[in-house]
Amino acid sequence: MPNNRRDRWLTIPNAICVFRFLGSFAIVPAVIAERPLVVLSLFVFLAMTDWVDGKLARALDQRSLIGPKLDSVADVTMYAMFLFAVSWLRADVLRSESSWVIVAAVCFVIAIAAARIKFGSFPSYHTRSAKTTWFLMVIAAIALFLNWSVWPLRIALLGVIVTNLESIAITATLTQPQTDVISLAAARRLEKKSQDSSV
Repeated sequence: MPNNRRDRWLTIPNAICVFRFLGSFAIVPAVIAERPLVVLSLFVFLAMTDWVDGKLARALDQRSLIGPKLDSVADVTMYAMFLFAVSWLRADVLRSESSWVIVAAVCFVIAIAAARIKFGSFPSYHTRSAKTTWFLMVIAAIALFLNWSVWPLRIALLGVIVTNLESIAITATLTQPQTDVISLAAARRLEKKSQDSSV
C-alpha cells in the first residue's frame, strides 16, 4: 500500500463517492416515472463523478485507505441502479441479451466471492480494464436509451466479463489484499517485489 495514503474519511474524493452512492438511488423514481432521458442524464452524470474522484484524489493528494472501497461500493450501486433501469424501461433488450447479462453477472459474483473468501474483503483493484469498461458502459447507456443499437451494450458486457476475469486472476496472484492494482501484470510485479524483499 502506498505510504502516501492516510486513514481519513473527510476528503473531497470520498465525498464525491458518497454523493455517487446516494445519487444512484435518484434513478429509481425516474425509472418508475418512465423518464428514460432523465435516467440517462443521471447515469451519465454519476458516471462522470467516477472519473473525477480518482483524478482529484491524486491531484489534491487526498488518497485514503477507505477511498478505493468507497469508490467500489458507489460504483456497484450505480451499476445496479442502471441494471434496474434497463430491466424496467428496456426489458425487451434485457431479454434478448440475457446470455450476455448472465455471463457478466456470474463473472462479477465469482470475482467478489474469490476476494471475499481469500482476503475477507471485496476487491477494489480499479484496473485499466475496469476504466475502459466504465467508458464502454457510458456509451452503451446512451445507445440503449436513445434507441440506437444494442451492440455497444454487448461490447460493454464483454468488457465487464474481461474485467472480472482479470480481477479473479489478480486475487489468485496476490498473497495479501491490495487496492488500486491496475493490471494482472502489476499484481505479479507486486508479488515479485514482496518476495524479493523477504529474501
